[in-house]
Amino acid sequence: MKKYFSMAAMLLVAALGFTACDEDDNNENIEETQAALVCIEQIIDGCMDIANEVGNAKIGDPYDLYKSGQTTKALYAVESWYSWHSIDDYSNNILSVRNAYYGTRDGKKANNSLATLIEANNATLDAQVREAITTAYDAIQAIPAPFRNNIGAPEVQTAMQACNDLEEVLGNLKGYLQRTTAINTDAVLQPILNTYVNDVVLPTYKALVDANTALFKAAQAFAASPSDANFAAACEAWFDAREPWETSEAFLFGPVDALGLDPNMDSWPLDQEAIVNILNSGKFDNLTWSDGDKDDEIEAVQSVRGFHTMEFLIFKDGKARTLNDGNSTDAADLDYTSTNAKSWGNYMVQVGYLLQQDATELYNSWTKSYEGGKAYKDLFLNHEIGEGEE
Repeated sequence: MKKYFSMAAMLLVAALGFTACDEDDNNENIEETQAALVCIEQIIDGCMDIANEVGNAKIGDPYDLYKSGQTTKALYAVESWYSWHSIDDYSNNILSVRNAYYGTRDGKKANNSLATLIEANNATLDAQVREAITTAYDAIQAIPAPFRNNIGAPEVQTAMQACNDLEEVLGNLKGYLQRTTAINTDAVLQPILNTYVNDVVLPTYKALVDANTALFKAAQAFAASPSDANFAAACEAWFDAREPWETSEAFLFGPVDALGLDPNMDSWPLDQEAIVNILNSGKFDNLTWSDGDKDDEIEAVQSVRGFHTMEFLIFKDGKARTLNDGNSTDAADLDYTSTNAKSWGNYMVQVGYLLQQDATELYNSWTKSYEGGKAYKDLFLNHEIGEGEE
């Protein structure tokens, strides 16, 4: 789903000194012993946001359009429909919630995690959170595949409701932590933050760098030697790169948000007409933006790069493209031909390079330096976010 990036909004946030862990002026009055709580709240807010987005936007928007009779618009609203990968994308978004709650990436509960803390202090609530995560994941997986061909299926409504229920339960979790002073101190919550950052966020972003590097290399291999096999290899590399991205969407705060890296990599829907124009012209000058650009200029750039532009270039009807696609009559559904072959390969390389660059910037912002200052992980763990974002 396209996440619009507002440069004006970012500058306003910086000017006011808001923090990624502190979205409310009232939080300035939180006692020192509760400093970690606002970061925990940020984690839970991120989980609630993606549960809401999956249920009400990624699934809900196409469903609403379909039910209103706008079937073509409904189809184009389905994220990842070129690859028919929508259901797995949405399911991985729910796994991002699980990972944040469990403090791991493999479905096991870490000793220092929200799951372990809540289980020990409110077993009923813990069971509700775990059940809501599982139910949402299973409900999405139960949607007949591909989603683009089954938008009106009854399972779709079930999945939407399950995501809404998950958001509600996560809200209950947040409220419980806020009012339970015995467990919302730094002494209790700081180890959970440490595990979350070191065992969930950083490994996920490192996997994203590695997978996007492999995708870039696959694009280079295709450009150097176009073949059906290299199209298929690029598709496999794309699947591998999508997994860490989609399992990161429960923590779309900090550099990924403030630097515009989310829409750089994952804007949806695309501007297919603009993509076709780029392919026909062979000019790739307008794939980057700078701080002085207007919001609409930035959004136009972000709509012709990223995962979904690569998806358009390498998939067709849920399968890897071939050197003989053939039979497209829609100008916005261009086929690979000998005429556009060079431009096509070059476009794949350009998009692959930018994906690798964005993923690397994101990882380095967390691990090395954010905006010329401390690493974001240190700012987050030390509750000093405002100092690094001014």
